[in-house]
Amino acid sequence: MRRRPVILGLGAVAGGLAFTLGLGAWQTRDREIVQQDPRLPLPLSSMDWRLVDHRGESVVPADWVGRPALVFFGFTWCPDVCPTTLIDISGWLEDLGPEADHLTVALITVDPERDTPEVLAEYLGNFDPRITGLTGDPEQIRAAAEDFRVRYEKIPREDADYTMNHTAGVFLFHPEGRFASIIDFHEDRRHAVPKIRRALS
Repeated sequence: MRRRPVILGLGAVAGGLAFTLGLGAWQTRDREIVQQDPRLPLPLSSMDWRLVDHRGESVVPADWVGRPALVFFGFTWCPDVCPTTLIDISGWLEDLGPEADHLTVALITVDPERDTPEVLAEYLGNFDPRITGLTGDPEQIRAAAEDFRVRYEKIPREDADYTMNHTAGVFLFHPEGRFASIIDFHEDRRHAVPKIRRALS
């Protein structure tokens, strides 16, 4: 089996795989969000999914209420967007210093066929250890994606393998579970870190 690429330094690949599927309409730039907007994630307290983390522990949305949360959808075979985003998240956590210990940070896979807890654990070893990986069966992933208003699809490749297109961006939630804002792919740290600090405070 071929090894997953962790980082490809090709900007052109990012352009092909970002596939934000209407995410531009979700950019908030720190405005307060009207939660009734059906394009935006539900509050964590209104979500109804159950997944398993890369340590084999069961996780439900209620587990995250009480702490600010950063949530990103991706997959371990992603050649550019996902590892780049996880590098960005690791950088934000470093910039936050001890404050980052009060955050819940999670990657939810959109490729449960390949991303077992063991695969996620190996992959996340390349990034900040405070990032948790979540997986489940296809129906469980679909339920979580619906609550977060995330879209994804399997794209066959000519070599009989496949890749995944998915909504890109990092979702930020207030401690009580209210959706705060989205941090866009490649958003400058000068904007991303203050957004997180506001949720922390």
